[in-house]
Amino acid sequence: MYRNFRFNVVASLEKARCGVLETPRGKIKTPAFIFCGTKASVKGISPRQLRENETQIILANTYHLFSYPGADYIKERGGLHKFMGWESPMLTDSGGFQIFSLGHGSVANEIKGKRSGTATLLKIDEQGALFKSYWDGGMQWLTPEKSIEIQRNLGADLIVSLDECTPYHSDKKYTEQSMERSHRWEKRSLDQFTMKNDFSQALYGIVQGGVHSDLRKRSAEFVSENPFFATAIGGTLGSTKEQMYEVVEMATDGLDASRPIHLLGIGGVADILKGVRLGIDTFDCVHPTRIARHGGALVKKQYRDAEKREHINLKRSRYAADDDPIELDCDCYACKNFSKAYLHYLLKANELLALSATTIHNIRFMNKLMEEIREGIFHKNLESVVKKWR
Repeated sequence: MYRNFRFNVVASLEKARCGVLETPRGKIKTPAFIFCGTKASVKGISPRQLRENETQIILANTYHLFSYPGADYIKERGGLHKFMGWESPMLTDSGGFQIFSLGHGSVANEIKGKRSGTATLLKIDEQGALFKSYWDGGMQWLTPEKSIEIQRNLGADLIVSLDECTPYHSDKKYTEQSMERSHRWEKRSLDQFTMKNDFSQALYGIVQGGVHSDLRKRSAEFVSENPFFATAIGGTLGSTKEQMYEVVEMATDGLDASRPIHLLGIGGVADILKGVRLGIDTFDCVHPTRIARHGGALVKKQYRDAEKREHINLKRSRYAADDDPIELDCDCYACKNFSKAYLHYLLKANELLALSATTIHNIRFMNKLMEEIREGIFHKNLESVVKKWR
């Protein structure tokens, strides 16, 4: 069923493992970070720059691309890879997370257990989801079958089953009902995928169940018992970091360990380091590139400011006379050529170079982090990597 795809674990350290995920467009060394090119573009950086900074895989968003310009349009242009000039592996999500965000308002606040924003979801039922398009306000249906066909036309290597991502405030009864519906949607996704499988794509199942250990266990068993190539962990992960780690551990405990395991929407350094130790193979998040566009540069522990956050804000006046690069030991183009003072000036002057330079640094930072994590697992010294980066 997935004859052009393989996943092999080459080393492990307790639950952490490094491996190789093989696709028709190349191999991905895991653990790996997947950068978000939501609308067929990683904002502020070209495919060539992504490759130069050792990016292995990116993702694009099903919901946004079928809303505009349309999956048929992209298929007519040769598919996503040709359309955007990216010939390495690519993943598309299902649109399920957008169902969640459209249904309950702000995505970020929902993850934090809060509720805000204007809902544009009109209906979720057994068939699928009906909502207003973000692009033109028109009515749109997204069903499991349609999600698979959209992703087939987009042409990504790795694709994801449709699910409903329940928010933190949902009670257990609704979370269970939603999980069971998501399981039925995933079965329909799998049936649609199997019916037209041409061996160019591989399908992920999604574990749901909210913060409830019994539901997470049931969902993990469901995904493992069905012939998905890989597993993604979705749904709410709780209201605190500690609860998030507990939920991830709940979800991973019952999974088929021979398959790749992906954690959806998580990209903080500390969260990645913890996730790897819980058995996660791949991560995706807009965080590294989004903060770059606001002057946020990711830095290792030794370069953090008094607030000890994982990134520094280059817009702050303290960097106006700082002639050092973002990180003295970073080999990215920005750190080899620009000082923090120059980047600070560019940000204040609203020059676009600041955004692309900081994005380049953050992408190289994340890829270097994942590289050292892989080395730490392989050489059995992961804790030294944690101490350096966290």
